[in-house]
Amino acid sequence: MYIYYNPNPLQKRVGDCVIRAIAKLTGESWEQVYIGVCMQGYLLSDMPSANHVWGAYVKSRGYSKHNLPDTCPDCYSVKSFCEEHPQGKYLLATGSHVVAVIDGNYFDTWDSGDENPLYYWQEVEA
Repeated sequence: MYIYYNPNPLQKRVGDCVIRAIAKLTGESWEQVYIGVCMQGYLLSDMPSANHVWGAYVKSRGYSKHNLPDTCPDCYSVKSFCEEHPQGKYLLATGSHVVAVIDGNYFDTWDSGDENPLYYWQEVEA
């Protein structure tokens, strides 16, 4: 189920989806995540928006990456992923968007349920 979520301090809704999604999953503030991802970008000499930069940040927070089928009819939508994953914490990445999923609910500033994720990060259980 879609649940509205926007921790951006100025309630902006464009360009920071990965920061918003990571904040939801980790419980860190938007500011903490933004600075952390920017520092990761600095360490890797690349922009914070690069998939491998924020991916390294997510990995350092205890998540592992998994690919999804990218050819329909085997592809997933955010909604169908949530239905098949009713428990756990996930970060879904489409070609242009990132969304947080917790226990079958997806958290975003808009209903991204029809988007098709290409891969996801899953919280590794301790």
